[in-house]
Amino acid sequence: MGDGRRLPVVSARVRIIGWLFGVLALALSALVFLTWQVLAARADAAADDELTHEANKFRAFAKSQAAASFTRPEALLDRWLQSNLPDDSEAFFTIVDGREYHRSQGTPPARLDTDATFVRRLADATEPSYGWIDSPAGRVRYGVIPVQIGEQPVRARLVVLEFRDVIAKPSMDAARWLVIIGAIILAMAAGGCWLVTGRVLAPIRQLRTTAERISDSDLRRRIDVVGNDDVAQLARTFNTMLDRLEDAFTSQREFVDNAGHELRTPITVIRGHLELMGDDPRDRAETKALVLDELARMNRMVDDLLVLAKSDRPGFLELGEVNLTELVVEVVAKARPLADRAWRVAATADATIVADGQRLTQALMQLVSNAVRHTKTGDRIEVGSQLDADGSALLWVVDSGPGVAPEDRERIFERFARGNDQRRTEGAGLGLAIVRSIAQGHGGDVRLAPGPGARFELTLPVSEEVGVR
Repeated sequence: MGDGRRLPVVSARVRIIGWLFGVLALALSALVFLTWQVLAARADAAADDELTHEANKFRAFAKSQAAASFTRPEALLDRWLQSNLPDDSEAFFTIVDGREYHRSQGTPPARLDTDATFVRRLADATEPSYGWIDSPAGRVRYGVIPVQIGEQPVRARLVVLEFRDVIAKPSMDAARWLVIIGAIILAMAAGGCWLVTGRVLAPIRQLRTTAERISDSDLRRRIDVVGNDDVAQLARTFNTMLDRLEDAFTSQREFVDNAGHELRTPITVIRGHLELMGDDPRDRAETKALVLDELARMNRMVDDLLVLAKSDRPGFLELGEVNLTELVVEVVAKARPLADRAWRVAATADATIVADGQRLTQALMQLVSNAVRHTKTGDRIEVGSQLDADGSALLWVVDSGPGVAPEDRERIFERFARGNDQRRTEGAGLGLAIVRSIAQGHGGDVRLAPGPGARFELTLPVSEEVGVR
C-alpha cells in the first residue's frame, strides 16, 4: 500500500528527470555534432593545405638548377621521391607510360598505387587536377601533376595522396573522448537530478501523504516547513488551509450537534402533547396553542440558521450608503413598541458609511431584543454611534440591567450559547452569533464592553468596501 501511494510522486520525479535528461542529452548531442562537423571541415582544409604545400614543393624543385640536368621525367621524379619523405598521413607515387612506376619510401596508410582503376584514371591527366577518393584508410585527398620536359610528350605524372582521416585522427579521438566524457557527465547529472528532485519533492510527498491521512475525525496533521522557497510557501499555505478546514469542520460538527439538540426539544414537546391530547375542547385548544408556539419557535430557529449559513457565502451583504444618525434613530423608533423602557438615542455620528443598512438594523434590533429580555419596566436602553480616532465606525446598545456574568462574556457569542440566567424557552442562543456574523461580514467584530449593565459594541473598519462618505 505504501509503495502504491509513492507511485504518483515517483512518476513525477521520473518525468522531471526525463525532461532534464532529454534537454541535457539534446544539448550534448548538438555540441558533439557541431564539434564533429567543425573538426571534419578543419581536416578537409588541412588535407587541402598539405596537398597544395607538396605540389608547390615539387614545382619549386622542378624549376631548380638541380632538376635542369634531367632529360627524362621519370629520373626527375625518382630524385624527388628520394629527397622527400612523406609524413604518416601522406604518400607519393609516380605514373610513367600509363602504369604505376615508383612510390615514396615507408608504408602508407593504404596502397592506392596498386589500384589499377585509380592509376588508369590518373594516367590520362594532362593538367594538374585534384579530387577525393575512398580507401581502406578512409577519405583521401589526391592531386595529380603531369611532368613534361621540353617539348617531349607528357609521359609521367606525380600523384600526391593526403589521408584526411589520418590527419583528423587526433581531433576525432578528442571528439570521441568528448562523447565519452559527456555521457559520464550526463549520467552524473541524472544521478544528481534524482537526488535533487527527491529533496525538492519531499515536501510535496509529505503534503500528499498528509492530505491522504486527513479525515473528518482527524484534521490535526500538519506539514513541517523548512526554508522559504516556493515549496515551503506551498506547505505553509497548505497548513493554513488545514487550519481553516479544521475550524470549519469543528464549527460545523458543533453546529450540527447543537442544532439537532435544539430542534429535538420542540419536536419532543409537540409529539408529547399531541399524543396526550384528548377530546376535551379546552384540552385541544391548549395543545394547539402550545404546538403553534413551539412551531413558531422552530420557525425562528430555522430562519436564524439560514442567516448564519448565508453569512459565510458571497452576497450576504448588499452594500450601500448608510447614515449613522438615521440608522440609530430608526432602530430606536422600531424598538419602542417592544417594551416599556426608558429608550434613549445617545450620541450619533453625522457620517455616512458604506455598509449593508438592513443587516446593521437586524444586528442592532437583536441587541435591543436582548436588552429588553434582561431589563424591566423603566430601565434605560440607549443606542448610539460615533467615529473613532482611527476612522472606524462604532455602534452600541447599552442597558441598565444586571449585565452578563464574567464567565459568559465570550461564550454568549457562540452558536446555541445562553447566559446562565436564561430560560430555555427564551431563545435558541443564535441571536448574538448572528450579530457577530454580520459584524464580521463587514470586516469588523462585536464585543461586550466592561462596566455596569450590558454594553454591546459593533466596530466597523473603514476600508475600500466599508468606508466613510
